[in-house]
Amino acid sequence: MAINRSSIAKELLPGLNAVFGIEYGDVNNEHEALYDIENSDRAFEEEVLFTGFGTAPTKGEGAAVTYDDAQESYTARYTNETVALAFAVTEEAMEDNLYDTFAKLRARGLARAMANTKQVKAANLFNNGFSDTIGDGAAFFSASHPTISAGSQSNLIAASDLSEATLETALTNVQKIEDDRGILIGASSVSLHIPVDSWAIADRVLASPGSTQVSAAAANPNTNAINATRHMGMLPDGFYVNRRFTDTTSWWIKTDVPNGSKMFVRTPLQTKMEPDFDTGNLRFKARERYAFGVSDWRGWFGSQGS
Repeated sequence: MAINRSSIAKELLPGLNAVFGIEYGDVNNEHEALYDIENSDRAFEEEVLFTGFGTAPTKGEGAAVTYDDAQESYTARYTNETVALAFAVTEEAMEDNLYDTFAKLRARGLARAMANTKQVKAANLFNNGFSDTIGDGAAFFSASHPTISAGSQSNLIAASDLSEATLETALTNVQKIEDDRGILIGASSVSLHIPVDSWAIADRVLASPGSTQVSAAAANPNTNAINATRHMGMLPDGFYVNRRFTDTTSWWIKTDVPNGSKMFVRTPLQTKMEPDFDTGNLRFKARERYAFGVSDWRGWFGSQGS
């Protein structure tokens, strides 16, 4: 249904000082801290895990060498979705609007809606990451990721609120990550990602030169100890706040493992405007295609908080 003159009655009369509700600030690029962004040229993209070889055994004198098989494991598929939104304005509404703001304001609102959809979809991979499965059949954040020959592995941080102690435990676990054949991969943590509710504790934990933990003897800060996370630069990119994270106590650590979370862009945002010959209505449309997903779960560790 097209927007008609009854929908914009105030914009047809003199004396209107402002039309508000569209001039708010934007929070449109938070997904860039979560995803490696690549272009796509097909309906879907697939990435497959190659398991490599296991630790080489000792060969006895005169004995035959041991052969090993490197193979493919699970496949991660990224299916590009089409996201689109449109509105139409009657010819009369365009003609009778006195303030020459109608199309501009509505087009800005359309862009705002499209941007919000992208951010919500980007955050949902993490909001639902403790239950929704990925290519290996386990949840994105799970204590039972299957491997070829290294048992079950975990990128699930024990359910606990963010603190200096819980962060140190998680940073330690990141350094112990192994590949599918049980070989250490030398992973390091890069950044901390939190809901807006945790901005203050994250800043204290990462920026305080002294330890923020309480001493065993009394409920006082252990001021004689340094903040090891800050001192050793364990999170070189600091922390990022994402306002679309829905759980107020969950938190995540991004690692330097390649091919973790990705966004594929099939068609960048496109906008079109055209008149309808029969009705005279002016139609506005925005459309884009993209996909969010994860290939290697080792790219992230996550905790559901308390």
